[in-house]
Amino acid sequence: MSETLSPDYAPSESEEYMNSRQLAWFRDKLLRWKEQLQEGSDSIIEQLRGEDWQEADPNDRATHEEGAALALRTRDRERKLINKIDAALRRIDEGEYGYCEETGEPIGLGRLMARPIATLSIEAQERREAEEHLR
Repeated sequence: MSETLSPDYAPSESEEYMNSRQLAWFRDKLLRWKEQLQEGSDSIIEQLRGEDWQEADPNDRATHEEGAALALRTRDRERKLINKIDAALRRIDEGEYGYCEETGEPIGLGRLMARPIATLSIEAQERREAEEHLR
């Protein structure tokens, strides 16, 4: 898919759902997001490698370790998000992107623009959350 998009293009309800331009736009959005996350993750690792872990005061050391633990949790969340982005990119390649994995119905442009890794329509997501709430 080598669709060239103008810089001002944005998917619209007036065009065919998940046409090649929309798919190219979402692919680009996902790839840019993934790149930002990877850069942030690399930055966290470099920051932790450069830290001085030899704090003399136990309180300073505890604060330092807590900050490192928070950074690692952030990195783990970003890693999981990158996996979801990769899955969305695979769905684009397989022609399944933009359709609810439970119902097969369109997820909708608005939802995908807000959350491009979405796999469920709003209705299916609400149903799943209601079922989880009952457990």
